[in-house]
Amino acid sequence: MNSVDLEWRIRRLSKMSASEVKWRLSDQVRRRRWASRQIAPELSPLSWAPLSARRSTPPWDLAPDVTFHALPTRDALVAVPLEARRELIAAADEIMDGRWHLLGTVRRDMQDPDWFFDPVTGRRAPQLEYCFKVNHRAEDVTGNVKQIWELSRMHHVTVLAAAFALSRDERYADRAALHLRSWWRQNPFLSGVHWTSGIETGLRLIAWVWTRRLLSGWDKAAQLFECDEAARAQVWWHQEYLANFRSRGSSANNHVIAEAAGLLVAALSFDWFAESARWRDEAAQVLEEELRRNTFASGVNREMAFEYHGFVLELAVVAAVEAEWAGRPLSDELWALLARMFDVVAATVDVKLRAPRYGDGDDGRALVLDGPTAERWPGLLAIGESLFETPQWWPAVEPTVASSLVASMAGRRAAVHPDRRPSHYADAGLTVLRSPPSDGDEIWCRCDAGPHGYLSIAAHGHADALAVEVRHNGTDVLADPGTYCYHGEPGWRTYFRSTLAHNTVEVAGSDQSDSGGPFLWTRHARSTLIGLESDADGELTSWSAEHDGYLALTPPLRHRRSVRLVRRLRRLEIVDDLETTGGHPFRLAFLLGPAVDARMAGHEVGLTWTEGGSEKCATLSLPEVLTWTLARGATDPHLGWYSARFGEKQPTWALVGEGLCSQTGLDTVTTVLQFGSQPHRGLFP
Repeated sequence: MNSVDLEWRIRRLSKMSASEVKWRLSDQVRRRRWASRQIAPELSPLSWAPLSARRSTPPWDLAPDVTFHALPTRDALVAVPLEARRELIAAADEIMDGRWHLLGTVRRDMQDPDWFFDPVTGRRAPQLEYCFKVNHRAEDVTGNVKQIWELSRMHHVTVLAAAFALSRDERYADRAALHLRSWWRQNPFLSGVHWTSGIETGLRLIAWVWTRRLLSGWDKAAQLFECDEAARAQVWWHQEYLANFRSRGSSANNHVIAEAAGLLVAALSFDWFAESARWRDEAAQVLEEELRRNTFASGVNREMAFEYHGFVLELAVVAAVEAEWAGRPLSDELWALLARMFDVVAATVDVKLRAPRYGDGDDGRALVLDGPTAERWPGLLAIGESLFETPQWWPAVEPTVASSLVASMAGRRAAVHPDRRPSHYADAGLTVLRSPPSDGDEIWCRCDAGPHGYLSIAAHGHADALAVEVRHNGTDVLADPGTYCYHGEPGWRTYFRSTLAHNTVEVAGSDQSDSGGPFLWTRHARSTLIGLESDADGELTSWSAEHDGYLALTPPLRHRRSVRLVRRLRRLEIVDDLETTGGHPFRLAFLLGPAVDARMAGHEVGLTWTEGGSEKCATLSLPEVLTWTLARGATDPHLGWYSARFGEKQPTWALVGEGLCSQTGLDTVTTVLQFGSQPHRGLFP
């Protein structure tokens, strides 16, 4: 262990409770003991059975007449809209041709994938080593482990299986079977990088259940699953793993939801083993308990990373629907929580059905049954609309492959919804100011006064207290930067999480919260809502809040921000107050969306972009007391970058104003964003 790893472990240990430390010590003992249960990849499936340490016959040894819960009827397949069907088939054809788009890269080996190859670094992750000895955080060991894990989540296999179900073309089924058998035989129990993470194990089980379900009309489906020694062993191994290694304590975020959902879905549909009932009951209990812990009472996910709100909601819905179809329904309380989570998405999306962007996001999906052109949030809302009676303020969406199939397994439920679309979630500090549809073009502004993140490490939070995110008809104008990467590129990971990358104020060259590693914050800034104002119609028009992230400075500094949307004038006003008695340097940053072009003249910036073939414009009037620079795609240091999805980044304009706090107590700077203001052609170069 090098000094960097040691320092990280010490910082990580400091964020654990005494009970978590005790559990982790026992977990390490179990991992060492399980080394004797590893099965080497070079052994044939016929050699697996005698290595079972607990019984003379393998625990996955079944009678060949086991059952499986298929789709209720073919009516669900018939209900899939024609366009969604075409896009799904087109995606499957891409896979058949050997291509699959994956986290910003294109895999071109999809006719016979190398499950251990990272196309980003060109490295190959360990296949033979005992899984708990593999340091998956080290790029020199595994390459970019997200790339390797993502392919083995088997989303492309469910796409192939869905293509077969919709077309009855056996080429898709044959290719899905080829990939499954390849993975099963190259990844026996506890060998290699694919056994190092419980979340990956859970997601594979969900994919395998749905692959078996969608291949039910294929005459070789039982031969591929129930009657195949490798398949039965893998299904049992995955559940045995999840039943014994669960995320706990400061790690019990979306990972534990994925683990519980995967175990529950598999134990319900692959209910072939002596342990199936116990696994089912334990997984259901964990899912119910942890989903409540991971979610505010309002329905917003506690990780303060909206992509994970969608991911956790997908996981819980897939599990709840599976339980409903198997005749083992989850509680009414859980279904009510799911309805609130769906309402949060419906209430916060903009006019183009784009959800808020804050915190981390790695494009994680619980189940992929649609083509890659299908947008996440409309698809998720389509599932919600198919499962719940929805209020009039919900946006209109089109059915998808996933919504058509998932809905067929559970009846439509009544739910308690707000009478009107919410704009403020107090427990999560999430507020949306927007112009109503009657005002014409939508101005959408998200304001952040929420917690830094979830649990003691706040793994997926960003240092973005009091940040704003502004869109015009769904186009990013003042943008959240996104995430880009997790592992292997520490400079980029640091930038995309930093205060300077967000539309807020950085003081003394420091982030508002202190980072102890790529998924660890050792000190969390705390934000407090000061006030909200509404108009006569009840629509929010202004928001103000403050945070304590710089109170540890000498002397301390408090940042307050107010945002006002003057709908009649199509104007957004941002007022920043810095209260201190010290002359701290500070920087006010604004990141523009990648579609926006910028021209600066003095303290005014002309913004232009195109929407639907027509040019739109705005003027950003900057505080004159600051010295402003306009940067784009800088790398030394990083500045002016935007990540639309995980694994991808592109340059965009960033405005940074530098100043020095006075020592008289309070500095106030005001920024005005005026939409529809035509830039002066003679003024801007």
